Amino acid sequence: MKIAVNTRLLIKDKLEGIGWFTFENLKRITTQHPEHEFHFLFDRKFSDEFVFAKNVHPHVVFPQARHPFLYYLWFEHSIPKVLKKINADLFFSPDGYLSLKTDVPSMNVFHDLNFEHYPKDLPLLERKFYRSFFPRYAEKAKRIATVSEYSKLDISQQYGISTKKIDVVYNGANESFKPLDELSKLEVRKKFTGGSPYFLFVGSLHPRKNLTRLFAAFDQFKNQDNQGIKLVIVGEKKWWTESIKTAYERMKNKDEVIFTAHHNSENLHKVLASALAITYVSYFEGFGIPIVEAFYCDTPVITSNVTSMPEVAGDAALLIDPFSIDSIAGAMQKISVDKYLRNSLIEKGRERRKMFSWQKTSERLWNSIEKTF
Repeated sequence: MKIAVNTRLLIKDKLEGIGWFTFENLKRITTQHPEHEFHFLFDRKFSDEFVFAKNVHPHVVFPQARHPFLYYLWFEHSIPKVLKKINADLFFSPDGYLSLKTDVPSMNVFHDLNFEHYPKDLPLLERKFYRSFFPRYAEKAKRIATVSEYSKLDISQQYGISTKKIDVVYNGANESFKPLDELSKLEVRKKFTGGSPYFLFVGSLHPRKNLTRLFAAFDQFKNQDNQGIKLVIVGEKKWWTESIKTAYERMKNKDEVIFTAHHNSENLHKVLASALAITYVSYFEGFGIPIVEAFYCDTPVITSNVTSMPEVAGDAALLIDPFSIDSIAGAMQKISVDKYLRNSLIEKGRERRKMFSWQKTSERLWNSIEKTF
């Protein structure tokens, strides 16, 4: 079989959520299935590190698809030509996008439908593109994979797609995410917070990540804190909106908030493993990979009680109402003073993480792909 794959999110040193999903799964699938031929379709010059095996054939397809108009040109004009040229048997797209102008059987991965529930969190053109094309992609796909039972039901209900067409594959965590010894944790804290303990947020600084309430909750928490606890924010300010900026500027304790840019997985695991807890309080997620990464690092988790997050966290996290500042602040207070609670969550996280690995994800994803043959 000739399987063409949309790999436009495999960008050296810039892998984020869906990019990591793409990397971890294709690395395994291509090497574990040498009987098939994989054609990787990049939208820019690629790094050789993404050519995982001899059965991977890379192609650069222009233009770079980083804007709704360019999405359209890339998927509706450039991709059909390449699929025809290589005589592809299947087009697989791990970021949800498909081409409506090809007869090649197609399969995609929908990670979530946040744009259907919170459209105003996105710029106007992005929002219009997603809400116009993704229902058609869902109908076009011969098979759909997604990352949680929550998302499976959401896709089915939003687009009228049978759940029999949708497979849940979950997510995993990179092998670099693992616990640190106490001396190493101390060195990391010295580097980032001058030695102070800290809560950690990891992710794109997007409205649905709920930073406005996290900032307010941290301010409230600091009224009772006598340990000098900081808040470390790891992520790019791509979606840094006026409301997030205003919430930050209104903080009484904004000097206790430390921003650090995107890290590679090796450095990120150290920051995560050294945190007092991760505060992942989004109001919408299709999965929430940092929850699992925290489990692998033996770091306690505070996360939301909505969408997919309770499904992923189970009983191994302190669940909060993401729309309540008091709820978030209360969880931070509990974690900061209750060592027994922290240790209990760590133990539960060690058990919970057994459910999630990239090897398991890749096997589930391949089983889904095979159903399209």
